[in-house]
Amino acid sequence: MNILVLNSGSSSLRFQIIEIDPDQGEGRGERRLVRGTVSRIGAHSVITCQVEDRPRVKLDAALPTHREAIDWVLRWIISSESRIDTIRSVSDIHAVGHRVVHGGERFRDSELITPEVITAIEDYMELAPLHNPANLRGIRATLDLLGGGVPEVAVFDTAFHTTIPEIFFLYAIPYQLYRRHKVRRYGFHGTSHRYVLGRYLEMLQRKPETVNIITLHLGNGCSACAIRSGKSLDTSMGFTPLEGLVMGTRSGDVDPALVDFISHKEGITSSEAETVLNKESGLLGISGLTADMRELLMEESEHGDRRARLAIEIFCRQVKKYIGAYFAELGGADAVVFTGGIGENAAVVRERICTGLDCIGLTLDRDRNNQASGREAEITAEGSRLKAYVIPTDEELMIARDTVRLLKPRGHPDFPPSPND
Repeated sequence: MNILVLNSGSSSLRFQIIEIDPDQGEGRGERRLVRGTVSRIGAHSVITCQVEDRPRVKLDAALPTHREAIDWVLRWIISSESRIDTIRSVSDIHAVGHRVVHGGERFRDSELITPEVITAIEDYMELAPLHNPANLRGIRATLDLLGGGVPEVAVFDTAFHTTIPEIFFLYAIPYQLYRRHKVRRYGFHGTSHRYVLGRYLEMLQRKPETVNIITLHLGNGCSACAIRSGKSLDTSMGFTPLEGLVMGTRSGDVDPALVDFISHKEGITSSEAETVLNKESGLLGISGLTADMRELLMEESEHGDRRARLAIEIFCRQVKKYIGAYFAELGGADAVVFTGGIGENAAVVRERICTGLDCIGLTLDRDRNNQASGREAEITAEGSRLKAYVIPTDEELMIARDTVRLLKPRGHPDFPPSPND
């Protein structure tokens, strides 16, 4: 079956169509038909599309809204220009899976989209004002364009972390603030951490209840997750994605009093001070150059730029700090797993993070690490008590799988029950 996967941002759209045979099980009968992005929605948009392994196509169009962007994508997919043999009309799209950032405490799993689910996503807008409204725009657009006959599923970034116990998710602030306003740690990147956990279990042929691992999603946004017995125990992102590790433009952990201090000293509002921490800090803020780790590594190696080096070192130190904390929380771990754009591709960053972790049993193999660019691999030396792996994430595939999983038991005609159901 053909699953349209959508990730709607404030002015962007990422899309894929993944073909899945629901009777073959996860990891088999899966084929990525098309992937692409639409950027600058609301202005003159740039669209990038790639059909299977063919060269990417770059196009442009005036797309004022998400609805028009999705409509353009659907028309292109079914057109002769895309040359996708198995999709010739929108009726060949059998379901839609949406990334939704915040599901609060209610959504502990992905959900078939209903009017009640849409209302609940609206209720969590104040917890994710930059993300949930955009996610909803994508949902409403596809409901309008495809009609109610095409089932749609919401996959929540926060759902994987709903297993975090109270002693880990509560902040040391007046308890009534949690009771009144649900102020707590929620965590994000849950779909990525869950995918990486699943691949780790497959690679090592282990059962979830037997593993304790630390997963590191390192990209423009970064988060760490301590996973005990196959469930999220703790994670670095908190009430918002600002908390935790140093990121591309986000500060990560800082003294909360900084908001008022920056506001007073710079003569800006507290909201503007929060914008500084979210969009002008992290690697960009320290280096004064860029939020892109690739460019910083180049500046450091080719020009010896001091602030580029400082940004990289602070980034690596913060990750190492969380590894140590989570190793202690777990009472020891089986492995550290790197994923995300930086985690998968920046061998030198992985090396700097792992250097000095011999004290907890992790011994890096430099050759293995250097060869593990963008592919699944162990990067630790033989005999290392704490293993380290690179496992590329695939959140879109996870969303497509969840969509199939939720539809199949409901007896949807496109997903007939298997003999084991």
